[in-house]
Amino acid sequence: MGWIRRLLRRTTAVGGWGLWTLPRWLICYVCAVVIADLLAIGAAASLTTLRGRDLALFSLLLACTVLAIELTRKAGEQGGMILDVQGVWERPVAILLPPLYALVVPLIHMALLQLRVRRAPVYRRIFSAAAISLSYGSASVAFHSLSGLVRQHGGGTVGRGTVWVLLVLLSVLTQWVVNKVLIMTAVKGSNPATSIRSEVFGREPLYNDAAESCIGVLVTCGVAGNPLLAPAALPVVTLLQRSLRHAQLLSDSRADSKTGLLNAATWEAEARAELLRAVRTRSPLAVALLDIDRFKQINDTYGHLVGDEVLREIAHTLKAMLRDYDVAGRFGGEEFSLLLPQTQAADAFRIAERVRASIAGLTIIAPGEAGGQRLHVTVSIGVAALDVGSERKLDELIAAADAALYRAKGGGRDQVQLSGAAPGPDAASGPVTASGPVTATPAPSADGAGDVAAADAAGAFRRAQPF
Repeated sequence: MGWIRRLLRRTTAVGGWGLWTLPRWLICYVCAVVIADLLAIGAAASLTTLRGRDLALFSLLLACTVLAIELTRKAGEQGGMILDVQGVWERPVAILLPPLYALVVPLIHMALLQLRVRRAPVYRRIFSAAAISLSYGSASVAFHSLSGLVRQHGGGTVGRGTVWVLLVLLSVLTQWVVNKVLIMTAVKGSNPATSIRSEVFGREPLYNDAAESCIGVLVTCGVAGNPLLAPAALPVVTLLQRSLRHAQLLSDSRADSKTGLLNAATWEAEARAELLRAVRTRSPLAVALLDIDRFKQINDTYGHLVGDEVLREIAHTLKAMLRDYDVAGRFGGEEFSLLLPQTQAADAFRIAERVRASIAGLTIIAPGEAGGQRLHVTVSIGVAALDVGSERKLDELIAAADAALYRAKGGGRDQVQLSGAAPGPDAASGPVTASGPVTATPAPSADGAGDVAAADAAGAFRRAQPF
C-alpha cells in the first residue's frame, strides 16, 4: 500500500503544477514538445548501434559537464531566462556522436541542475530539457546528413577540414534557431510582455551565445583530434560561467526585485544622463510620476502578497505600453517614475493617459472563496515637461511632476495632471473615482480568467480582462 500512497502524492503534486493555469494552447504546446522529444529519442534509439568508443567519448564529455556544474554550483542559478555555457560539452556530443547521444545529454544536464543547483518548477525543467534536446538532436541530424560532403571534397586535408568546420558552424546555427524558437514561443505565450529583442537579440544574450558557440567549436575540433583535450577546456568554461554570473548580478543590482523595473538609484542616474543630453541637443523630454490609488488599503484589506501582485501587474503594463527608449522605474513604495525622451508636454500627457486607462482596465483576481475576488486598481499620474531650450534640473522636473501628481490625487484620483496646466477636468481626461474604500466583487470561474503570467510556482493570482 505504500507505493499506492506515494503514487497518489505524486499525482497530487502534478495536479498542482503551474502549467495547468496557463492558456490551453500553451499547455498543448508544452506537452507536444515533450512528446516529440520522447518520440525522437525512441526513433534514434532504434537506429543506433551502441559502440564502446562512442560510449567512452560520451562518458568523458558528460563527466566534463558534471565537473563544470559542480565547480560553478555555489554561484547558483538565476530564475527566469537562464544563461549558461554548459553547451560547450553538448556541441561535440552532437557532432562527434550519433544523434541519440545529442538527444539524451541535455536531459542529464537539466536533471543535474535540478538536483545540484536549484529546484525549479518540475514542468519547466522538463520542457526546457525537451526543447534543448530537440535542438541538439536537430543539429546532430543536420551535421551527419551532410557529413558526406567532407569525403566528397577533393581539396586535400585543408579543403576537407574547411568543409568540416563549415558544417559544424551550420549545426551550431541550427541548434540556436531551433532552441530559441521552441523556448521563446513558450516564454512569450506565458508572459506576452516579454521582449524577444532584449531576451534573444540583446547584447548580453548574443555575447553569451557567441562565446559558448566559439568555445564549443574549439572543443569539438580539439576532441575530434584527441578526446583527452576536453578536460583542458574546464578552466576556460568555468571562468566564462563565473563572468556570466557577474554580469547577471550587475544587472540584478540595477533592477527592483519585485517589479523588474529599474530601481530608484539607477533610474535617477539614467534620467540625469538623458536630461543632460536633452539640454545639450535642445530636445524635448518629459518626466511622469505614477502613484497607485489607495494602495495601503489594498495591503490592509487583502494582504501584502496581493499588493505585490498589483505592483507586478502595473510593471507588466508599463513595459507593454511604453516605447523602447522610454525608461520606467520603481520610485519607491507604490510610486513609479517614467522618463519620456523626445517627448513634448502634449504627447507626454497622451502617453500617460493611455497608461492610466490601461491600468484601470486591469483586474487583479485575489485569492478567496468562490474563485477569488475581483480587485479594481487605478493610478494617478503627474507629468512635467522640459521645454526646448530650457535648462531645468532633474530635481526640478521631479518636483513639478510630484506637484501635478498631488493635484491629481486631490482632484479625485484615477486621472492625469500636467504641470503648469489648469487643474480640473480639462487637464485630466480620465474618469474621477469616488473617495470611498476599495471594494471587490466575486470573480468569474477560472475559464474566464484570461492569461496567466509566468511564475516560478503555481501562482495564486490570475490576470483577467473585465467583461
